[in-house]
This record gives sequence, C-alpha cells and structure tokens, in this order.
Amino acid sequence: MLNVVDDVTRECLAAIPDTSISGRRVARELTVLIERRGRPGMIVSDNGTELTSNAILRWCVEQKIEWHYIAPGKPMQNGFVESFNGRMRDEFLNETLFRNIAHARDLIAEWVTDYNTERPHSALGYQTPAGFALHLATAITRPAAQHDSSARRVIAQHTPKGVNDQRTPVAAG
Repeated sequence: MLNVVDDVTRECLAAIPDTSISGRRVARELTVLIERRGRPGMIVSDNGTELTSNAILRWCVEQKIEWHYIAPGKPMQNGFVESFNGRMRDEFLNETLFRNIAHARDLIAEWVTDYNTERPHSALGYQTPAGFALHLATAITRPAAQHDSSARRVIAQHTPKGVNDQRTPVAAG
C-alpha cells in the first residue's frame, strides 16, 4: 500500500494498493499526482526500499524535488502520516476482506473519499481535508483585504461551540 498524504491539508492524495510496489512505480504515481495537484515543496518519507531506490533518486533529480528521509526508528518525524496509516489499517484494512486487487482498489477509493470529504479534523479547525484545501486555495488566490486600522487582526479561528478551551495548570517537578 502506497499512501500519499498532504501534511498541510491532511488530504489523502493517493492510496495505491498492489501486491508489490517498486521505486519505478512510485515515481510514475508521483508524476501523475504532480500533474494533477502541482509540485510539492518537499516529499518526506521513511526509508523503505522502494523509496530509497535508484529510480526515486533519479526521479528527484529529474523533477527537481527535494526528498527528506526520516531518521530510522523515528516514525514521529512523520507523525501525521504514521497516524493516517494506522487509522487506515485499524479502521479499514484489518476489517475488510478483499476478493481481488480490483475490489481492493474500489473499496479503498471509497474509504479515501469518505476520509477526505466527510471527516472533520481538529487540526484543520474542524473542517474536512477537502474543505480545508478548498478554503486554503481560495485564500491564496483572493487578494489580501486592505484595512484602514493599524490594530492587530485576529488570525486564529474561534474555538467551535462545545469544545473546552480552558487550560488546566500542571505542576512541574
């Protein structure tokens, strides 16, 4: 299973199941993804053999994309993706019996669509990944508002109703 997740929007951009995925296949899938979504600033991954292959190293040079490998044994350096992979495994892959690879691809695509469009994330202000991405794209293309006042404007969104934002003091020592 090759999962490609955007760290900013939390969207699952690709979930590719197969019996084996080579470095060449990863490069092909990333090329297609870049044509659809645009070039990333950097790709972060673990040190799997398909991700450290000569095909990937060559692809990075050709595409002029920086690739960062997390330190071996340090999955928290890529924490959100590790969490996503665990959630997919626990909620879906371990609970589903696939008849064949085509059936797996169909069901995984449905799960990813649900994940991206129906599940709000607290890290995104309780928006879905797709909704946040749309909001982000709109904010980037919209010109900045001009204000006559020199007073500081609120940047952070207000806490949604029903969410406790009271801080509890913690004793140190």
